[in-house]
Amino acid sequence: MDIEMIASLGLASAEQLADGALAAARAAGVKICVAVVDRAGHPLVFKRHPGAPLHSIDIALDKAYTVVSFGPATGKWDARLAKGSEMLRHGLMQRARFVGFGGGLPVKHEGVLVGAIGISGGSEAQDVAFAEAALAAVTEGG
Repeated sequence: MDIEMIASLGLASAEQLADGALAAARAAGVKICVAVVDRAGHPLVFKRHPGAPLHSIDIALDKAYTVVSFGPATGKWDARLAKGSEMLRHGLMQRARFVGFGGGLPVKHEGVLVGAIGISGGSEAQDVAFAEAALAAVTEGG
């Protein structure tokens, strides 16, 4: 029997990621929602600043889900879809839970996708920056 064991993001790391994103957003004066999912797309942690946009709840979850579903950051879809057919662009954009704009980033360990973080509530650039800050803080150990 050939069984492949693939690592997945743990709860402690997911908490650190969420807290790092919230801290970065708080420092910028932006209220966000942050979702961290395991490699299968199941939510590990969801946190929201009081007053963050309500639609951002689902958007943050869907950004993280999109990343683990396909692999790349959500902000890379515009360029990827520009190379595809109209049917591909239309088909993916109509998929439930697919998000094709920035704010969802992969979480990798030793080059392997182990989960994802999704941020929503700021501008697209802010959401990406808050996710990058969270990843950097965990990678740097702090």
